[in-house]
Amino acid sequence: MKRLLFENLGLKIASVLLAMVMWIFVTSRGQSEMSIDVPIEFKNPPQGLELVSYNVKEVSLNIKGQERFIKNIKSPDIRVSINLSKAKRGEGIYYISREDIKLPRSITVTNINPSSVKVVTEETMTRTVRIIPVLTGDVARGYYIKSVEVVPQVVVIEGIRSEVIKVGAVKTESFDVTGLNESVTQDLKLDLTGKNIRSKLSEASVKIVIGARGR
Repeated sequence: MKRLLFENLGLKIASVLLAMVMWIFVTSRGQSEMSIDVPIEFKNPPQGLELVSYNVKEVSLNIKGQERFIKNIKSPDIRVSINLSKAKRGEGIYYISREDIKLPRSITVTNINPSSVKVVTEETMTRTVRIIPVLTGDVARGYYIKSVEVVPQVVVIEGIRSEVIKVGAVKTESFDVTGLNESVTQDLKLDLTGKNIRSKLSEASVKIVIGARGR
C-alpha cells in the first residue's frame, strides 16, 4: 500500500499543483473590480435619542466579482448601514466593517473609504405649543374679521431638544381672506418648513367669523 502511495510521488504532487493553478485561473477569469459610492443609512437609534449630524454621507467601496455581474451593479443594489442601537448622547465614532455592507451574491468588498463616520446624537424632546393661523389680504369693503378660532388650539411637537426648545408656536400655512363677506371654516396645514421637528398633527381647522360694519 505504501509503495502504491509513494510511487511517482513527484508526478502526483505536480498534478495536484497543476489542478490548483487551473482552478485559480478558471475562477479568476472574467473577474472585474470597480469603485462605487453608496449612501450611508443609520438604523436602530435608541429611544429618546435623535440623530443630529454626521460627517460622512456616503462611502466609496471597491468591489470585485465576475464582470458579467459587476458591470450592472448600481448604488441602490448595495446598502451600507450603521447600527446606532448602542449610541450615547453626544459625539461617537462608528467604524464601517464588511458586516455592515449588504452586497449582491458573488460580489465582495476589497476596500472601504472612509472606514469610519462621526455621529452626533441629542436627546429627544416633546413640547406643547400654540397654533397661530396666518391670514393675508383684506376682507370685502364694509366687513371686518370679528374672530378667528383654531381647533385644536395647541399641538405637540417632537424632535431634537436644541431645536424644539426654540419653537414657541407653530403657524399654519397662509389663507387669503381677500374679498370675504361671510364666515368661513378652512383646514390649514401646519407649517414646519425649516424646523427640525415633527408632529403627528398635520393640519388645524380655522374658523373665520366675518362681521358687517355698522351692524
